[in-house]
Amino acid sequence: MLRTLICFVLISFCLSSYAHAEGNSPTRITRAQYIDQWKDEAIRQMREHRIPASITLAQGILESGDGNSQLAREANNHFGIKCHGWTGKKVYHDDDKKQECFRKYKTAHQSFEDHSHFLKRSRYAFLFDYKITDYKSWAKGLKKAGYATNPKYPALLIRIIEENNLTQYDREGLKKGRLKSEPSRSTSTPKPGNQSGEIEIVLGGQSSQVFVSDNGIKYVLADRDISTRELAETLQLGEWQVLKYNDLSKGERIDKGDRIYIQPKKGKSKTHQTHTVATGETLRSISQMYGVKIKKLCKYNGLSEQSRIMPGDIIKLRK
Repeated sequence: MLRTLICFVLISFCLSSYAHAEGNSPTRITRAQYIDQWKDEAIRQMREHRIPASITLAQGILESGDGNSQLAREANNHFGIKCHGWTGKKVYHDDDKKQECFRKYKTAHQSFEDHSHFLKRSRYAFLFDYKITDYKSWAKGLKKAGYATNPKYPALLIRIIEENNLTQYDREGLKKGRLKSEPSRSTSTPKPGNQSGEIEIVLGGQSSQVFVSDNGIKYVLADRDISTRELAETLQLGEWQVLKYNDLSKGERIDKGDRIYIQPKKGKSKTHQTHTVATGETLRSISQMYGVKIKKLCKYNGLSEQSRIMPGDIIKLRK
């Protein structure tokens, strides 16, 4: 009887310890899961910014360890982008040097968006001379431009692309309509009111690009933390318009890097059926990502605006 009791206690202790350890250890994402979760985002970045979806995915896989790195989990930074004049939130990790400064994002979507804009700096301009399907030249060009110090970086990206057939997402991106031309490579500034929406405004004291989402809505990116009132004055809009177009409350501040629509969002996504919720995402962040009104998302999914959504949930973006 005593022996049986001792065995029972030992087994219970082991199970309790195992459960405790499992609770403290975040579930690792597989590469296949990472690709499935972020392929649509990579395609969207390709359509809006002319960066191959295969390159975006491969860099995310490599830089974030399939989304499992501390930087990706704690800072939503999937591309290892360091501060470099960043005025938003920051985290510090050992990299080439100890305790280097890295950018911290509210959502992983912001990381993908910032990565695209990071590659639109002048040092990477030559990459856009390559065909959008020429992933090998893009991979080698990233190393040439100094994106990474590892001499094997191009080979690693190419291997990831080929082993996981990531070029299928380049083909998918090309199917969904004509890609917009690279704004920064234009030799002249288009006049306001043109069909592409590629106009220049002064935001935060410097010239800022107006982009068009794949849902056909014009937006800008906040280059610093700013109030809705100040932003409205800068954009020459009513504050009520900034609030309404972006589902914001009066007095709520806009963070650096946020996508801010300057036109009303649509009632559905033109190019996507559903979205798989990632860590840190909310109904509003998904609404901003796809340019779909929150009220419509709630209607399609039987939710209220206060509903809590969890990673892995499937959100319908249209009927």
